[in-house]
Amino acid sequence: MQSHNIALLEASRQKLYRPAAPKIVLPGFASPRGIHRGMEPIDWRKLGLYPGIAGGSRGVNTEGDVLTTTTDGRDLNQLWADFQAILGAWNAQRQAIINFLTFTVTEPVEDVPQVPTVDFEEASEFGEPKRIRGVSYFSLAYDFRWYDIGVSYTWKFLLGASANQLATLNNQVLEADNRLVFSRVLKAIFNNVNRTTDLNGTVYNVYPFYNNDGTVPPPWKNNTHLSTHTHFLNSASTTTNIYDATDLDAIETHLTHHGFGADVGSRIVLMFNSANTAIVRGLRAGVANSKYDFIPSTSQPAFLASGLVGGGQPAGTIAGLNVIGSWGNLLIVEDDWMPAGYIFGFATGGANAADNPVGIRENPRAPGLRLVKGAQPDYPLIDSFYNRGLVTGVRKRGAGVVMDIVTAPGTGYTIPTAYV
Repeated sequence: MQSHNIALLEASRQKLYRPAAPKIVLPGFASPRGIHRGMEPIDWRKLGLYPGIAGGSRGVNTEGDVLTTTTDGRDLNQLWADFQAILGAWNAQRQAIINFLTFTVTEPVEDVPQVPTVDFEEASEFGEPKRIRGVSYFSLAYDFRWYDIGVSYTWKFLLGASANQLATLNNQVLEADNRLVFSRVLKAIFNNVNRTTDLNGTVYNVYPFYNNDGTVPPPWKNNTHLSTHTHFLNSASTTTNIYDATDLDAIETHLTHHGFGADVGSRIVLMFNSANTAIVRGLRAGVANSKYDFIPSTSQPAFLASGLVGGGQPAGTIAGLNVIGSWGNLLIVEDDWMPAGYIFGFATGGANAADNPVGIRENPRAPGLRLVKGAQPDYPLIDSFYNRGLVTGVRKRGAGVVMDIVTAPGTGYTIPTAYV
């Protein structure tokens, strides 16, 4: 082996290269470090020689040749490029519910303006009017965390793997990423506990919706609020899993008395698990405190109306969400991603609108889900891993309301187990 390496070294110095020589993969025990100390390093690629995959500290690749194709002939480097293209498309889209609830923020601390109501006064001949005293700001912080998952391949797996098998693993990661982002958004919504984050040595609060923490919400028109104000409610019924029109009125009021849903283009949406929609489907004007009829959407089964349907039916979807109908000014969405036993009401201006209740922050230098090369840069799929950095937090504390319809009145709001 020593004489072999010396011969290779001499060939390198004299630049005796064979044109179009086939590339050779050395066994795992041979490597560029195998030459004597003090000798000039060899450029193995110029010689047409590549180090083989060697077993080692990572415990993944143990022996055998470097593989360049799958068993069905797909080039591994092309698969890497394909996976990167898929990730680009994946990061360009958002699940409909995430889009509808969130607004992209770029700073770890955001100062959200609390705009006061101002009024003209009668002018006098010599006096000057009172000046607007400016806008106050409420600082809302977003902590930040990285998440990752590894996808490693042994040489034996790659020997028998098809392109579809590798794509299946990639798709599993995409599904896991979707659940990660979605769960972080829902945790920001259903968890009513203030938390803190340390940003460069300064501790900031990360807030939920209004939660009786001593914060006094800014007034809107003639509506003023106390420091005990909360948007985490119990249904009024004394029967488990029961709510009525009075509860829906309360949710709407908790949004409109902060000004949400009043602007043109802003809509109030109530989201239910399918286990809890039977009651709202049965609401009729003048019955059980209901001011309106429930109007099924165009996607629902045909129905007979006892009278004229004024104003028409709502569309069957909104931004990809399943609309089952409307009740008054409220659009009713059924989605089993919502925990059973809760109603979530929120105001939205559409996808990524500034008035959406939840802020989602990513690192602008490394946004979205990323596929990172492993230890073998020429064969990036080997020992690769995926990562994403993000955080979610409420940025409009009055733009969402959660009602617990499981717990009896007076016992307080209970966080769903999945979002504690």
